[in-house]
Amino acid sequence: MKHIPIHKMQETANIGLLLHYTDELRMKKETDALGVHRDDHYIFFIIESGSVVMAVDFAEVEIPERNIYYVLPGQVHCLADSRNANGWFMAIDTSLIPNEFREIFEDHLILQQSYLLSTEKYEQCHKLIRLLSDAYKSDPNEPFYLQTVYSLLNCFLGIAAAGYSNYLQNVKASSRPKQIVQDFKRLLSENFLVEKSPSVYAGMLNISGSYLNEALSKVTGLSVSYWINHQVILEAKRLLYYTQLTVKEIAHQLGYEDHTYFSRIFKNAEGKTPLAFRDSYRK
Repeated sequence: MKHIPIHKMQETANIGLLLHYTDELRMKKETDALGVHRDDHYIFFIIESGSVVMAVDFAEVEIPERNIYYVLPGQVHCLADSRNANGWFMAIDTSLIPNEFREIFEDHLILQQSYLLSTEKYEQCHKLIRLLSDAYKSDPNEPFYLQTVYSLLNCFLGIAAAGYSNYLQNVKASSRPKQIVQDFKRLLSENFLVEKSPSVYAGMLNISGSYLNEALSKVTGLSVSYWINHQVILEAKRLLYYTQLTVKEIAHQLGYEDHTYFSRIFKNAEGKTPLAFRDSYRK
């Protein structure tokens, strides 16, 4: 595999939404068909019974029953295990997710966790998803079909965002530093292949480099340089593990003309060379 496959919403759903109930057998069939991949859209799982283990960017995340979990656009993922699992699967175009909800869902610099619904919220979600499923499967030529589907979808996203918002309240930070961190993360994900200088990101945010560093340190405990390097190394690990690209090709794809310099950066971060990393994961 030369490149990690990217599944695009427009190729599977013309209304920006794909929704179905799933079980262990269907999950395994879809995993065999899709393999390891990225999406250009959000994926949501609502597990009703059993549990699922997702492999997401070199971490395994267990999703027990009555939990919600989502995969962000661009994250490399696949199903690692399914244990008598049943539940709902949703693929949602990014444009259908309001900005205030996206800020909650994307408020993670490393990896989001699954969220356990209370009994009350679980019942609300269960009823709402049933209504959404009925509307989704109804005649698309009926008046106000899309308006009805999108309204119900927005209700579900609101419940999920509210739950994650409460879940993340343990982060002790003022609203301004948190907003800076969110804006920095968005800019980093969009520009890290070409921009690796902390001062450039500070300029994009119209703040000083020291203030950007202060905000990131306050919210995450780590510096701007750390997060830029983390993003680059994570993408390098994805390409080393999931593709057949050479180290030189990967270095160039990540914006490094000198592949030996890239290899030194990688070794400093991971304690092994890019080829040693590839070999250790493919044993």
